[in-house]
Amino acid sequence: MTYIMSLLLIGLVLGLVAVASNPSPYFAALGLVVVAGMGCGVLVGHGGPFLSLVLFLIYLGGMLVVFAYSAALAAEPYPESWGSRPVAAYMVLYTVVVGVVSGFFWGGWYEASWVSVDEFGGFLVVRGDVGGVALMYSAGGGMLVISAWVLLLTLFVVLELTRGLSRGALRVV
Repeated sequence: MTYIMSLLLIGLVLGLVAVASNPSPYFAALGLVVVAGMGCGVLVGHGGPFLSLVLFLIYLGGMLVVFAYSAALAAEPYPESWGSRPVAAYMVLYTVVVGVVSGFFWGGWYEASWVSVDEFGGFLVVRGDVGGVALMYSAGGGMLVISAWVLLLTLFVVLELTRGLSRGALRVV
């Protein structure tokens, strides 16, 4: 389990480096989807499968809107990819910075701090994420509904902006 969590956390950091170093919205959106998947994998590893599913679905809905909007505004024929020299230089720079900063905090981590909530199953009556699900629906149910409506409204706004050259709000000047 420690190896899987290490792999997920390394993928999360590398995905964040890929998002931060890439100026093209196409590849940055792909990096954000990878980061969302890795972050949800970390949540699943620590005993929150339902929360990670809700986060992944809501986050990918928001990413769909952001990707459509950014792809409509930045229509470049040959975007810079991860293999180009400036993007690769930024990736190396950000990776070195993350390595140096994590080196300062390396002494406080040890393997026993990565224990998931289900490994103490003998002390619990229910699973670890059940209380969070009940709390999210009781105290945060209204916010979930408001968030869904805001995402739907944002999707319609983006679709209206990018409807076409002659009919939409965005036109070539």
